[in-house]
Amino acid sequence: MKTGTIVGALGLGGLAVFLGQLNATALPGGSGDDGGVAAGPDVIVGALPDISAYAPAVWQGVTYCAYAVGTTSCNIGNQQLLWEPNPATTHPVMPQNLYRVKNGVIKQIGQSWIKHGFCALQGTLCGACTPAGGGCPTVLGVGCSDPYSSGLNGGQGDLKSRYGVNAATGVYSGTYSDPAIPSGYPSSIRERITVPKNDLDSTMNAGAQYFIEGQYVQVQDAAAGNDNNNASYRKVTVGTTYSTSTGYSLTLTGATFQQIPAIYAWQSVHSDVAIREYDVAGDGRFIVGSRVTLNTDGTYHYSYNVFNLNSDRNGGSFSVPIATGVVLTNIAYSAPFNHSGDTYTNVPWTATQAGGSITWACEPNTNANAHAIRWSTMHTFEFDANSAPTDASQILTLGIWKAPTASSTATSISVQGKKPLPVAPPCADADLDCNGSVDGADLAALLSCWGIACGDVNGDNLTDGADLGIMLSAWN
Repeated sequence: MKTGTIVGALGLGGLAVFLGQLNATALPGGSGDDGGVAAGPDVIVGALPDISAYAPAVWQGVTYCAYAVGTTSCNIGNQQLLWEPNPATTHPVMPQNLYRVKNGVIKQIGQSWIKHGFCALQGTLCGACTPAGGGCPTVLGVGCSDPYSSGLNGGQGDLKSRYGVNAATGVYSGTYSDPAIPSGYPSSIRERITVPKNDLDSTMNAGAQYFIEGQYVQVQDAAAGNDNNNASYRKVTVGTTYSTSTGYSLTLTGATFQQIPAIYAWQSVHSDVAIREYDVAGDGRFIVGSRVTLNTDGTYHYSYNVFNLNSDRNGGSFSVPIATGVVLTNIAYSAPFNHSGDTYTNVPWTATQAGGSITWACEPNTNANAHAIRWSTMHTFEFDANSAPTDASQILTLGIWKAPTASSTATSISVQGKKPLPVAPPCADADLDCNGSVDGADLAALLSCWGIACGDVNGDNLTDGADLGIMLSAWN
C-alpha cells in the first residue's frame, strides 16, 4: 500500500484556528473560508430545526436508540443548485451525526445513513430568495432555503448507505446498490442515527454535553469549490428518563451554528482545544483537534480527534511522536458504529508504540471496506503520559488510506507551528533529538525542516538561518 501523509503542527490555546465566531448563528457565504457571496451554487445547513426519536432496539446484545434531525438547506451562492430526484445524481445527500463531550474529550457516538433529496421548496430562512419555480421544483433558487423535517430525514425510503458517494467531488451513481440489511435487524433503528443506549444514560455520563450535526454534499457545490462550509451543528440536551418507545429524549437548545462542523463544539466547551484544517490537494479536507489536561495522579491526558469533512481518500493511520523516556498508559481509540449492515466494517484500529512514536492504524486498503476515517466521521485517539506538553516542534502524521490518484497526487501537507507533544525534559532548544548533545544528527534534522516549522529553535514557527546560527553556537 502506498500511503501519503498529512503532517502539521497542532498548538493548544492561542494557536487554535476558528472557522468563524462560535457564538454566531451564521457565517458569510463562499467556501466558508473567504467571506462574501460564493461564485456558483453554495448549499449549507441553515438550520437544524427538530428531532424525531424512534423505538430503541437490541442488536447483537447492545441496546441502541435511534433519531433523525431536520435539516433546512440554504443556497447562499450566486447560481441555482440542482435538486433532481433519484435516480438523478444532481441532488444533495445529507448525513446526520451525534457527538458527546465528556471528561474533556469529544467523541462521535452516532451516525445515520444519508438522506437523498428529491425536490426543493423556495423559502427565505437565509435571506432574500429568487425562486427557481413554484411548488417544489427540482432546483434550489439563489438565496432560497428548503426545509427537510426530521420525520422526512428519518424516512427510510430515501436513506441510503454513505459508501457510494465521493464527498470530495459530490459524485455518486444514482443506481448504486445498498448493502443488504441483516436478517432480523430491528426496523425501528435501521439506517437512522444509531446510538448505544449507554452513551446517553445520564447516570453513566455525568456532566456530558451533546451536539447534533447535519451536512450536505452536492456535485455542483463541490465543483464550485464551495463544499468546505456544508456542515452545521447545534447543541442538544438529553433527558434522564428512558422510554421503550422513544429512548432518551433529545431536545435542541440554542442556535444552529451554520457552516461549522461539530468538532468545533469541543472548542466551545473547552477553550484550550486546538483545531486546525488540513486540505489534501485534489481531494478533500480533514480537521484535527487536540487537547492536553493534567490528571489527578500527576500524569497528563492527551486527546486527538480527526474529522474527515469531505475527503474521499480517507484516513488510515495516525501517529504521535513520543520521546525516549516518556511512558504511555491508558491508550485508547474510538470511532462511530457502522450499522444496518453497512458495507464498512467496525474492526478497531490497532495501536503500536515503536520507533519513537505511537501509531494507530486501520486495516490495509486491500480491504476496500475497512474502518478508515470516512467522510463525515470522526475518530478519537487518546493516551496518558508521564510528561507534560511542551512547545517543541514535532510532527503529527495522518496517513491517507487510499493511494494517490491522478487528481490527488499530493503525499503530504506541512503546516507550520508548535506542537504540544510529550518530550522528556530537560532538553536544550537546539538539541532536536534530545540526546544531550547538539551534533550532526540535530543539524540534519534542522536542514530537513528548512522553510517549515519542525526544526524551529527560536520560536518564530520557521526553520531558517536564525535557527542554524543558534544551533551552531550551541554545538556539542
